[in-house]
Amino acid sequence: MVAPLNWGLGHATRSIPIINELLRNNFDVIIASDGAALELLKLEFPNLENHELPSYNIKYSAKKSFFTPYLLLQTPKILSAIAKEKKATTKLVSTLKLSGIISDNRWGVRSKKIPSVIITHQLKVLSGKTTFLSSKIQQNIISKFTECWVPDNEEEPNLSGVLGRIDNSTFPIKYIGALSRFSKELKTNKYKYGIILSGPEPQRSLLESKLLKEFEGFAFPVVFIKGIVEAEKKQTKIGNLTIYNYLFGQELQTVLNQCEYIICRSGYSSIMDIASLQKKAFLIPTPGQPEQEYLACYLLEKGMILSATQENFNLELLEDLGKTKGLRTDLSTNRLSAVFALF
Repeated sequence: MVAPLNWGLGHATRSIPIINELLRNNFDVIIASDGAALELLKLEFPNLENHELPSYNIKYSAKKSFFTPYLLLQTPKILSAIAKEKKATTKLVSTLKLSGIISDNRWGVRSKKIPSVIITHQLKVLSGKTTFLSSKIQQNIISKFTECWVPDNEEEPNLSGVLGRIDNSTFPIKYIGALSRFSKELKTNKYKYGIILSGPEPQRSLLESKLLKEFEGFAFPVVFIKGIVEAEKKQTKIGNLTIYNYLFGQELQTVLNQCEYIICRSGYSSIMDIASLQKKAFLIPTPGQPEQEYLACYLLEKGMILSATQENFNLELLEDLGKTKGLRTDLSTNRLSAVFALF
């Protein structure tokens, strides 16, 4: 059973190569999640059995300064969801006769009866002055799983920086390399920029409004993917903007390969996707989210990307994007096949 967290679409999208490789290795795969993450995976894998898990229903504050307090206020709701998904998981393990679990950041989706893996690039959780505490909480949760799989390289070059590294770990860690549903294709550039939105509300909508205003009347073709998973795919055209509510599968891969540059959040799954596509990118961290702010800063310092805050973004900042090194990684399914031996 593969169970990604429904927090934006990144956890679901990076589960896609895991599921594909499991199928290639003759595993029977069952999907479990909730909300948009589950809907996306149902679109990608319409023939696979799926189950809905209790929702965390995490929301962000519209103001950066309220980010941490707003999340803390949701702690009882999150703990309740974890307890409910533990109960649901126990039932699924029994009724479906599962032989293994792969949980992408769902803390309660685990079982002592079968091998249970957690996938995360955050062995350290950055939270300002409370980083030590938040990291210890995360590591304590990880230790309850059979193994932790980190979607990155153990050695340089790597994409996660200090997030995916700890000394003297008390639990088994396996570095499985970057995960992406995409691969590079040799395509003629049809769009100057490809804009991909993701992440929890209201920040997704706030960035959408900001970018639509900035690119109004833009002189070159731009594809704008809102990241809203709905029952029907919708396309609209405003000047040189081609706007989709969502794209997925081969169609999305083709469109992104036709973009000269990518503009998106600095979520880790997005970074892995850009690296797989070998594109140059401008990253806009979700306001108040320390992990995304760190990753954007880390890659900016290495000269790989350009970045700005959501508040300060403007088109002039894109002028030097061509001078960056870009993101690049070599994906290998061999490491995935090897770690599947756990099951």
